[in-house]
Amino acid sequence: MPQIAQTSRRLKLRQLEVLIAVAQAGNMAKAAGQLAITQPVISKTIADLESTVGMRLFDRNRRGVELTLYGRALFDRSVAIFNDLRQGVQDIDFLSDPTKGEIRIGTTEPIATAIVLPAIDRLSRKYSRIFFHVVAGDTASLYRDVSERNIELAICRMIGRLPDELAADVLFYDAFSIVTSAKNPLTRRRKVTLADLRNEPWALLPFDSFFGSVIAEAFRANGQEPPRPTVASVSTNIQNELLATGRFLTVLPGFMLKVGWRNLALKALPVALPNSPMPIGLITLKNRTLTPLAQLFIENVRALAKPLARP
Repeated sequence: MPQIAQTSRRLKLRQLEVLIAVAQAGNMAKAAGQLAITQPVISKTIADLESTVGMRLFDRNRRGVELTLYGRALFDRSVAIFNDLRQGVQDIDFLSDPTKGEIRIGTTEPIATAIVLPAIDRLSRKYSRIFFHVVAGDTASLYRDVSERNIELAICRMIGRLPDELAADVLFYDAFSIVTSAKNPLTRRRKVTLADLRNEPWALLPFDSFFGSVIAEAFRANGQEPPRPTVASVSTNIQNELLATGRFLTVLPGFMLKVGWRNLALKALPVALPNSPMPIGLITLKNRTLTPLAQLFIENVRALAKPLARP
């Protein structure tokens, strides 16, 4: 412990800032340009830092530099330190003037449409100087972004084990539905089986993608192989354009049927997709105090999620 305390006292934020810049640039010359200092200053700062921690932080090669195992450990913590510092400054700024600030949110595209964007619309009308940074991803990448403090919170479908360092607040439960345009003749049928739909044109997420694999598993859980898609794409725009033709089928979260789509009326087909309802949750970092702006955003999210929780 005394050695750790001594090392901590010798560490300087500027050294950690240089470490981050060099690691991200992969080259000391590029890092020097980004920080507007000379390369010799960069080299000396890294050498002093290596001397302080007593470990080699970078391996040098022809292409530049690469973090060692020890360098990676310090880099990860340094990024978290600077994220927290930035957040602290933003907190002070927000408390001094609640009409401005910045919040970093992660979400999936369907949840963005149903909850996140309406919440942003509400808040931006009242607080015109709030800046929203929205990161779109799947559950796994959003968990990682919260853990690494790249975003303050995530709103996503909770799949798999929640990492120990994260906390979750369940907003509602939701299952997938087989969906098509309201003008598709199939919507007029009272009874449809999965076998009836096998030869229909499908627009699905690629099965090797995160959510695509979840959808494929939903079919297999009831002894059905997933249908062969006519079009496989992660693009929501492509999916919507195909649905608008009135021919294509897809699989969407059930809550999407409660959301007003622009120029696109959707309807669930009367066929059960074998999948259990999964929680849609607010994901945050344990033991980390949320900013006032994040708390304000969450209040709006909860209000918007209430209608989606109803059967």
